[in-house]
Amino acid sequence: MKEFIISEAKTESAILVGLITPEQNERQVKEYLDELAFLADTAGAKAVKKFTQKLDYPNQVTFVGKGKLQEIKEYVVEHEIGLAIFDDELSAKQIRNIEKELGVKVLDRTNLILDIFARRAQTAHAKTQVELAQYKYMLPRLTRLWTHLERQRGGVGMRGPGETQLETDRRIILDKMSKLKKELSDIDKQVSSQRKNRGKMVRVALVGYTNAGKSTLMNLLCKTDVFAEDKLFATLDTTVRKMIVGNLPFLISDTVGFIRKLPTELIESFKSTIDEVREADLLLHVIDIASPTFEEQIATVNHTLTEIDHTPKPVILVFNKIDSFTFVLKEADDLTPRTRENISLDELKATWMNRLPDNCIFISAKHKTNIDELRNMMYERVKEIHVTRFPYNDFLFQNYDSEGDVQ
Repeated sequence: MKEFIISEAKTESAILVGLITPEQNERQVKEYLDELAFLADTAGAKAVKKFTQKLDYPNQVTFVGKGKLQEIKEYVVEHEIGLAIFDDELSAKQIRNIEKELGVKVLDRTNLILDIFARRAQTAHAKTQVELAQYKYMLPRLTRLWTHLERQRGGVGMRGPGETQLETDRRIILDKMSKLKKELSDIDKQVSSQRKNRGKMVRVALVGYTNAGKSTLMNLLCKTDVFAEDKLFATLDTTVRKMIVGNLPFLISDTVGFIRKLPTELIESFKSTIDEVREADLLLHVIDIASPTFEEQIATVNHTLTEIDHTPKPVILVFNKIDSFTFVLKEADDLTPRTRENISLDELKATWMNRLPDNCIFISAKHKTNIDELRNMMYERVKEIHVTRFPYNDFLFQNYDSEGDVQ
């Protein structure tokens, strides 16, 4: 799958391109490109320049206008850039035309995320899921692989070797996708069998935006060793552990992080995460409170969760990284409107979060701040679910607290 791999031999210099449209304003595009730069860094590339253009909609041929493309080309040539990354999904036609004009490798956000997925996958399950997602991405872009035959035309009396090769290649990919789906089906049967062996224990799933600190929190709560790193999609394989708070055992799972502009077919490829979310009794939504766009990230996660499972579930909002929260105090004579950067953590807590006292907590997984309070909150929620499911066990909890001590 060389089509998706960024060279690991050395860090590539890359330029980033985004569009300001009626659907996404200048501020949002800046945030998206900052996130794209983080994605590029995670994949092993260094973003050295960002280009934006205001258009009503993407150019169907080159994504950006001809003038902007020429500006990008001049920069690419002058600074010897080898990679151009676009923030939105590109068609085969757009990729082919842009590569021809710039003379460099062109990726879009989906392609970049797939590259990271391919690097991060460790288990056979995750690797198979990634490969299937890559083929799904490649299938409608097959013409890109056969630019040397672009002069061939199909149609009556015009069926040349180019079209024959494309049909052959398409059939090969469809066959591989069918094989991968069969492999995933077999793996899912094994996983389903494992889930049945877990019995009827209450299940808690950690969900959230990528790099919100889910794996760090998982390690802290379960005293386990899940891989955690300050990179996007550091965790790709779903991890399930048994956790005991006081006298109450339950299962807790760490899932792959969500991100903006993640195509539905990519979400569907990660069935392990989807199944953990669907079968969870309680969701711990981990949020990076230090991010200036945390509310948009919450909305992205909630939207993705709705796509995965329409069944309402109890949720605890876990605002993580309070140790990294910063704000700039406005001067008394500064009459400009206050922004998120001017609001203190205490002020934030007094907003809509104040209406969720029993389902909202502020922690620092890194510094272990308020972790005991989180455990107590989890204990109370899990106990409610457990007693509803096994009412005859209610007496077990009547005289004990979350530490397992007699009240």
